[in-house]
Amino acid sequence: MQHRELIRKVASDPVHWPAFGFGLGLLPIAPGTFGSLLAIPLWWFTLHSLWLQLATALVLFVAGIWICGTSARRLGIHDHGGVVWDEVAGMYLTLLAVPAEPAWILAAFVLFRLFDIWKPWPIRDLDHRLRGGLGIMLDDVIAALYAACLLLLGRILW
Repeated sequence: MQHRELIRKVASDPVHWPAFGFGLGLLPIAPGTFGSLLAIPLWWFTLHSLWLQLATALVLFVAGIWICGTSARRLGIHDHGGVVWDEVAGMYLTLLAVPAEPAWILAAFVLFRLFDIWKPWPIRDLDHRLRGGLGIMLDDVIAALYAACLLLLGRILW
């Protein structure tokens, strides 16, 4: 699909707007990396309440199954690189493991992107086996769990 055609499809169908990170997923370079950044202000505004953070994480995941799955079906492409809602949800989950300090936020971002791109076992297997919105979301959730585990270990050791 040509980039202009993709832009036209995304702009004309509201389900693609959140799926494509309100336009960030249309960037020609590193859309997942830029889409992940959307989670930081969302996380920042929910810092005051653990319950709000957990509810936000749940909503991002559950809504993401539908949003990503529907977007993929309408595009006819499973897990298009421009669909970044899953990166937003994964990065948000990763941020739940860190304090509101710039170095920890940067570490969360780097580790989440590392695991999301590298896709160590079982992430790659899930990414290839599961179809639809659940498959699109789960690989990022597991990447977030890997990153969060390392971050929590780092917090214990430092």
